[in-house]
Amino acid sequence: SHAYVEEICEKYALADHRVLYRKLPENLGISGNTNACLELASGEFVALLDHDDVLMPAALYEMMQVLDNKDADVIYTDEATFLSPDLTRIRSVILKPDFGIDNLRANNYMCHFTAFRRSLLSKAGGYRSVYDGSQDHDMMLRLATAAEHNKIVHVPKVLYLWRAFPGSTALNVQVKSSAPAAGRDAVADHLKAVGLNAQVECTDLAPTIYRIHYEITGNPLISIVIPTSDKVQYLRRCLESIRNKTTYSRYEIILVENNSKEAETFSYYEEVTEKWENVKLLRWHGGWNWSAINNYAVKEAAKGEYILLLNNDTEVITPDWIEEMLMYVQRDDVGAAGAMLLYRDRKIQHAGVILGLGGVVAGHAFHHTMCGETGYMGRKIYAQNLSAVTGACMMIKRKVWEQIHGIDEQFAEHWNDVDLCLRIRKAGYLIVWTPYAELFHHESCTRGYNDTPQKIKEVYKAAKQFWERWADDYAEGDPYYNPNLSLMHSDFKKKYNW
Repeated sequence: SHAYVEEICEKYALADHRVLYRKLPENLGISGNTNACLELASGEFVALLDHDDVLMPAALYEMMQVLDNKDADVIYTDEATFLSPDLTRIRSVILKPDFGIDNLRANNYMCHFTAFRRSLLSKAGGYRSVYDGSQDHDMMLRLATAAEHNKIVHVPKVLYLWRAFPGSTALNVQVKSSAPAAGRDAVADHLKAVGLNAQVECTDLAPTIYRIHYEITGNPLISIVIPTSDKVQYLRRCLESIRNKTTYSRYEIILVENNSKEAETFSYYEEVTEKWENVKLLRWHGGWNWSAINNYAVKEAAKGEYILLLNNDTEVITPDWIEEMLMYVQRDDVGAAGAMLLYRDRKIQHAGVILGLGGVVAGHAFHHTMCGETGYMGRKIYAQNLSAVTGACMMIKRKVWEQIHGIDEQFAEHWNDVDLCLRIRKAGYLIVWTPYAELFHHESCTRGYNDTPQKIKEVYKAAKQFWERWADDYAEGDPYYNPNLSLMHSDFKKKYNW
């Protein structure tokens, strides 16, 4: 059947020696067929293209630019889907972040158009039929494992057009019924291969996006550090939620009293320190400096292997919130992890930090959008690497804290957590944000908002200092945010119309 396909292929092969054609005696499935095709390839690099899709005219040129300038092992680009047969009817545009191993484990976002060094393919091995349906995800994970991290390069340009028609994966990934399970198994196999014990499951909202449960080793002590000053109703709610909901048992709470004046506050301190064996009270006698207060608490009282910075106006929602962050921070490659913070109406207060978002220093992804949706590229529902997470709820490996000498006290109130995360990344560690550790955050209840001339002046003074320190990072742009996305919107809106 479809004899015309063979005729077309032979015609091109006769006209151009670069076109090679081989007819297999039987259908080996997508992985087997691709491996047979790879046997014909003689180039130093291999690029993947579906037979019914379209490359933009500059695609190979852009690939060569990267090869010449960055010595890449793996290259991937942005993409768009169009409603067949009209190339101008763009259905969706996928503007991807740069490489992040946690992003790739949860979601095969690299996808098309991808090229990789042939020698790397030999190291990783060919396509595996057992993962047909998600064979690309399996391959990308193995290539990422074999490649050097800084040689996986993203070209932030739409160079690949994915054809969408009724019954195609471009319109509905679920047409490949085997895809969710195959991808889940591919991720599990990858984690086992790199020595990580974990369970992988499909998410309910998007079955080809995966949630990973890493095994927690031992029972390490977590030091929860909470600066606090009056407005004791918030602290009471915070502590009661930790005590009543938290499933992780081995933690200590260090309260850092900062110039409170109300008798009710000191009465509550006395109550909790007498009733709870794992609560310590420190007194900070200086002026308000969030960075210095936390540094003081860690140095003077924290005994844990992990430090958990927590605002006093937070409230635990998910009982396993500590485990959800700890399982990432225990990994050797991760320095810190952050949580999903919500307003009372379950709109998002924090889903990770994007450099430059909001036009100042940084802003929160998906701010004021609803929780419980997949979000752009599914990014609301999977754990991922980001440039920073908020210090309102951040877990840090003690070893890393000491290595970078804690929080920079020059940033007394603003951008200290972002600076902390960037220094953690500069030291060679990843930052992970997980949507599965949820807390309410009654934002700025203790310190108030930046709504006076003096406070606004302090914000911009800190911003100037931050920009000067991280000028190169701003020039390059946030690696986990595509430069074609607007920095004036938190919900990943595109800069341009398509």
